[in-house]
Amino acid sequence: MRKLRYHLVDVFTDRQFGGNPLAVFTNGRGIRVETMQAIAKELNLSETTYVLPPDTAANDYRVRIFTPGKELPMAGHPTVGTTYVLAREHMIERGEDGAETEIKLEEGVGTIPVRIEWREGAARFIEMRQPLPTFGPRVEDLRAVAEMLSIELDEIEGTNLPVEVVSCGVPFLYVPVRSLRAVQNIKFRVDVWESKLKHVVPPEVFVFTREVEFAGSTVHSRMFAPGMGIWEDPATGGASGPLGCYLVRYGVVACDGWADITSEQGVEMGRASFIKIKIARDAGGEITDVRVGGECRFMGEGYLEIED
Repeated sequence: MRKLRYHLVDVFTDRQFGGNPLAVFTNGRGIRVETMQAIAKELNLSETTYVLPPDTAANDYRVRIFTPGKELPMAGHPTVGTTYVLAREHMIERGEDGAETEIKLEEGVGTIPVRIEWREGAARFIEMRQPLPTFGPRVEDLRAVAEMLSIELDEIEGTNLPVEVVSCGVPFLYVPVRSLRAVQNIKFRVDVWESKLKHVVPPEVFVFTREVEFAGSTVHSRMFAPGMGIWEDPATGGASGPLGCYLVRYGVVACDGWADITSEQGVEMGRASFIKIKIARDAGGEITDVRVGGECRFMGEGYLEIED
């Protein structure tokens, strides 16, 4: 039997039992991929990560990310949460008060730079840079999208915004909704997704509205991912970068060089999360930088005994 130690951390929150839980195995060496996937399914969190030596000496670590259903090429809350655990476990050099450190993590999409702000010897704020966005395709059958979400068609049409796939490494379908009340009352219908949209859009559906519950937030968000084995996700960093790009591209949020955006997510799940998004755009309107960050809270640690 092999003992595999893991750390449990809540990501995109400054308090216990908020944000998105993450399990981090800081020593993933020698664990078979099939076992990594089985552990992620056993723990049944949105994601579980495994830290490995980097393939390239210029980088700090390699990170593999698994949902209960599959491995991901990149994800936000696992990147931020894994970095937090690496800092807490002294696996990266700690900075002085007020200082910043940058590390480089290898993920399926390539090298991800991560910036760490330090306070009292701990990682206070962690921010990742994501790949630049790709847009499209759009979904024209808005009636099917409304039926999938169990909301009225005019809640989508009334926004005058496209229902579109955007990706910064992982594609998501972005659905703008007019009112907070409609977003709160969503009942996601997997049967409609499977029969009408499964072969048209990715299995990750991100819904947002400009009406918010918390002062300081820019949008109120929910994310459903039946194809990942995730019914609903309380905080989705990998979707937040593309969300910011969508908001900037279609003028929902002003961007004079930089746009600062806060997405509140997970509220309906009782796990309020606050994801900070920064988008840069050049004079020609092209997006040139995508950053997603937040705070974390350590929750505990344990181990699994594995026959591997």
